[in-house]
Amino acid sequence: MDKKLIIGGIIAVVVIVVAAFAFMGGSHDNDPTHLTVAAHSNIKEPKSGFNPLTGWGCGHQNYNPLVQSCLFKTDKNGSFVPDLATGYSVSSDGKTWTVNVKEGVKFSDDSDFDAEDVAFTFNTAKATESDLDLTNLENATAVNKTTVEFKLKEPRSTFIYDLRYLGIVPSDSYDNKTYGEKPIGTGPYVLDHWDKGQQAIFKVNDKYYGDKPYFTQLTLLFPEESTWLELAKSKNVDVVPVATSALNQTVDGYQFYEVSAGRAQGVSFPYLNDTGKVSNASAKIGNNVTADKAIRQALNVGVNRQTMCDDIFSGHATPEYTGVDTRDYANNASKVKDADVAQAKKILKDGGWEDKDGDGIVEKNGTKASFSLYYPPDYLDRQSLSTVFAEQAKEIGIEVKLEGADWDTIYKNMYSSPALMQQTSPDPYKSIYQQYHSKEADDFYMNPGLYNNTGSDKLMEDAMHANDLSQSNSLWSQSALVNGGGWGPAGDAPFVWLVNYDYNYFIKDGIDIGNQPDGLGNDVLINICDWTRK
Repeated sequence: MDKKLIIGGIIAVVVIVVAAFAFMGGSHDNDPTHLTVAAHSNIKEPKSGFNPLTGWGCGHQNYNPLVQSCLFKTDKNGSFVPDLATGYSVSSDGKTWTVNVKEGVKFSDDSDFDAEDVAFTFNTAKATESDLDLTNLENATAVNKTTVEFKLKEPRSTFIYDLRYLGIVPSDSYDNKTYGEKPIGTGPYVLDHWDKGQQAIFKVNDKYYGDKPYFTQLTLLFPEESTWLELAKSKNVDVVPVATSALNQTVDGYQFYEVSAGRAQGVSFPYLNDTGKVSNASAKIGNNVTADKAIRQALNVGVNRQTMCDDIFSGHATPEYTGVDTRDYANNASKVKDADVAQAKKILKDGGWEDKDGDGIVEKNGTKASFSLYYPPDYLDRQSLSTVFAEQAKEIGIEVKLEGADWDTIYKNMYSSPALMQQTSPDPYKSIYQQYHSKEADDFYMNPGLYNNTGSDKLMEDAMHANDLSQSNSLWSQSALVNGGGWGPAGDAPFVWLVNYDYNYFIKDGIDIGNQPDGLGNDVLINICDWTRK
């Protein structure tokens, strides 16, 4: 097909999209207190509406739910501080968390908020199997109007993250069938209307108990990544994410804003051999190439992470080795020295992998060091990262065949083929425990390689049960490297983590976004109540 026709078609689509967004309402109405924001690709339009019990604001990606408030919030230093809560305590056995809540707070429909709403929210979220994992919650009980008691099945040091991320809904009026489109909350905004597939418009909640935000109207757009740059150039959008293809570009009238979020991207390895087993969903289990530790270690040592950061992300990323390099519970001793092709080839040779037929691909016992790598093609950063990873793997004698696919297909193949994955959660339960603790093949995307190590499991369990945060962080860290094993690259290397890709935005001149907490760049609106326009 003629390249000119392709380019012309793309331009036409972009023009139509930009025109549509401009027509439907944005900052072009010249009201300085109206803000238009294009949502990042990792914060998708919620299919079930703006309901925290089904995923909005919590779960896989955690962000400010806008309409709802949480018991705790994140301050400019990245610390958890009370929001609807006034404080909390934990019993000596770690199984009972008691949270005190504010008095005098109103929901947006003018009904009263109290502890019963908190208990209802958590109990209902557990019953509806929301994106937030509440399987360890036995129940939540309102002791009185200002006190909630959470009973846990087992002690869990990370439960504070659940209290931070789940928005509270009203117990008296909540209806699962209608709430997503007509949400009621105690947050700074109310949903004015939602044009599905295009935008959601929020207006200030007059009943909000906190400092009223400067921006009285917030329009949240849900555009495709390919349109982001043109949206900024249209001048009709105040905040626009920056795609990898535009990292070296500037837009007149906009400032370039960069913030880290611990967005680790890397490749998961099937850890088990192929013995013919399948999961309950008939997904094939095992890969005889990646089950060999020498393959996993060689790739961790042989890839050049800095080159990936420079060539793909124009320097707006840093090398990532463990998936949690930026967290308080990182283990620097579990890292490896990379960009060493000679050492990677030696690891392969020592492991019995050699190129006997001269085709450039090593083999062992008649098996070629070859596997498919699944990635989501809709994400340009992951597509580029997969391509470069395959090129670098070939240098050490490993063939990587790229397979662009939707997430359903990726999840169906993750137990038998590597996949390009990403994690951003600061919660060690998600980023370590769910990622590496041994489990059966449950067809859930966490621990996609079915990694298991008894020593790591024990330390992770001890970290979960610890009451002291510093003690739990130490245990999480230790679980990365245990007697020559563990989930770190210097151990069993069930992943080859590659880059920590920063979140980047074009923000219109004159907008002051206040002091953003470090490490949470995926949610640029986290402190929206502090934003102003000069």
